[in-house]
Amino acid sequence: MSRIAAVFAKKDHKAFIAYVTVGYPSMWATLQAVPLLAECGCDIIELGIPFSDPLADGTTIQKASFDALQNGVTPKTCIETAQKLRLKTNVPIVFMSYYNPIFHYGVEKFCADSKEAGVDGLIIPDLPPEEGTELGNACAKHGLDLIYLLAPTSTDERTKLIAEKSSGFIYMVSVTGVTGARAALPQELSSFVSRVKQVTDKPLCVGFGISTPQQAKQVAEISDGVIIGSRIIQLLESGVSLDSLRNFATELRAALD
Repeated sequence: MSRIAAVFAKKDHKAFIAYVTVGYPSMWATLQAVPLLAECGCDIIELGIPFSDPLADGTTIQKASFDALQNGVTPKTCIETAQKLRLKTNVPIVFMSYYNPIFHYGVEKFCADSKEAGVDGLIIPDLPPEEGTELGNACAKHGLDLIYLLAPTSTDERTKLIAEKSSGFIYMVSVTGVTGARAALPQELSSFVSRVKQVTDKPLCVGFGISTPQQAKQVAEISDGVIIGSRIIQLLESGVSLDSLRNFATELRAALD
């Protein structure tokens, strides 16, 4: 059983998935924050590979990505960082990357190097399943899960296609738009999740806009896990101390439980 599958095999357990941009606000912060999140009950870590045109991300993660690039972070740096983190924690690590950096690195080589570094899966926001054959084959060859995003505007046909192609879990986008902390959850989220449950029994995890333990608890009542990104980035950029991140992660885990 893969590390990701083991997370969702736990009875009555809701997954806490945390996003961290590699190298933001510093490489030190990344290497400290990820083990801390794992200690606080985070189940899966998304390591964001910075990209110059992160079209699915809001201003918080866009800035983090820009600053990480300014800090000299490359896909190779991210793979080396994943390898260092794997020595510190056994939680599943998933790369979140746009397709362009992977294409330029070399699809086959990227998957092989990621697997060797201890990475468990990939999330590629701008890769539609119709164009994912090459990456999908490379992921399957090297034992990586390829996790697709599913938007609330998806047709029934597209929902079935993504449910078929996605492995590990399905990334449910809570809103039409970009990432970012929001004050309230969309009213139609429950019906969206219910609709997808009718066509697949794969784990469904919801991201985009979840920023408080209370929101996470609401989402966990209808899904298998929650994905937190922008709020974690905000806590990381607030100062050199990781106490605020520790407190937030602990409160969020308690809310999910």
